[in-house]
Amino acid sequence: MLKTNLLSILLVTTIFPAVVNAQSKNNGYKLVWSDEFNTPGAPNPKNWTYEKGFVRNNELQWYITQENAVCKNGKLIIEARRDTTANPNYEQGSKDWRKARSTKGYTSASLKTSGLQSWQYGRFEMKARIDTAVGLWPAFWTLGVNGQWPSCGEIDIMEYYQEKILANIACGTLTRYKAKWFSNTKQISSFADKQWSSKFHVWRMDWDEQQISLFVDDLLLTKVSLDELNNANGNPPNPFKQPHYILINLALGGDNGGDPSKTSFPRKYEIDYVRVYQKIQKN
Repeated sequence: MLKTNLLSILLVTTIFPAVVNAQSKNNGYKLVWSDEFNTPGAPNPKNWTYEKGFVRNNELQWYITQENAVCKNGKLIIEARRDTTANPNYEQGSKDWRKARSTKGYTSASLKTSGLQSWQYGRFEMKARIDTAVGLWPAFWTLGVNGQWPSCGEIDIMEYYQEKILANIACGTLTRYKAKWFSNTKQISSFADKQWSSKFHVWRMDWDEQQISLFVDDLLLTKVSLDELNNANGNPPNPFKQPHYILINLALGGDNGGDPSKTSFPRKYEIDYVRVYQKIQKN
């Protein structure tokens, strides 16, 4: 029995060192879900679905499916490209920004765990390298499963645009589609490491019954008490006392992303892993 256990330990630590290290550095938490993106090809359909078309924020990219998201060399690669093909929803003279563009302009991908995976409370973590070129808007975020935005609750664990990273939390107000934001930003230029943009970094959220804390490489960016995050319209009363699902996307331009017209393409957002831990329940 001892030999069998020892052999099992050796196999796990040798073949799956990343998972073992992840467990050991998250004392008090248990890994409940992850995607390590180790299987080449399309992302795991048990974990991810896709947004399609022009979706939000007047953004410039047309979201499509597997064409712009692939697992390769142990990483999920989301690639943004220029694209001159026709917008299938184009209507000449339309005032709807989704229909007013005759071509797609750019393509990219937005993956989400909606309808497949969701969690209430825990430690959410992503290791990734983001491209900080002009006009790019990568993000790693969550939305609540119930309620209309922003009353469903939004947590931007990682968001980047216009030379700064952002850590945001949003809940609902009495005005439909108007959010109350709790935000903090940090300029890329403020990091001592001048090669920061070329490296992988770890973004983390610690979320429990009391508060939400957002980090990059263990640097605290934002901390907000759940008591401050009640919806003004009460529907639901507090969007952070319900399960949330994950989104990962690479947007372009739009309301905040800046102008990518002078940026060369394609551009890549590289994700090494996404993991969710929850606190170990003590008997």
